[in-house]
Amino acid sequence: MMNFLVKTIANAGALAVAVWLLDKITLTGDSTGKKVGTLLLVALVFGLVNAVVKPLVKLLTLPLFILTLGLFTLVVNALMLLLTSWLADKVDLSFHVEGFWTAVLGGLIISIVSWALHLVLPDAD
Repeated sequence: MMNFLVKTIANAGALAVAVWLLDKITLTGDSTGKKVGTLLLVALVFGLVNAVVKPLVKLLTLPLFILTLGLFTLVVNALMLLLTSWLADKVDLSFHVEGFWTAVLGGLIISIVSWALHLVLPDAD
């Protein structure tokens, strides 16, 4: 349970950095508390998308991963971020990613920040 909580907080931090750096990734709310709550819920959705959908997509696109020497990971990460944005819209969370190229850059930022946060945060249950 602790590992899940740490990963969710790391995802929320990485999403916050992407929202802060990119104008076309938006998170709206009336107050800072509401924004933090929304960010944590979006991080949960993002974590679920990455846990459930991403392995299936990676398996189905394995030849593209091999052909591009792994660079197709950027496209898959962008698609997972766009799917998270779409799901957040469906459950009335105020998180939106505008466009594929914004999602590619956002996915790259989230990957780098998540990696750095996982180095710092504890990883044990």
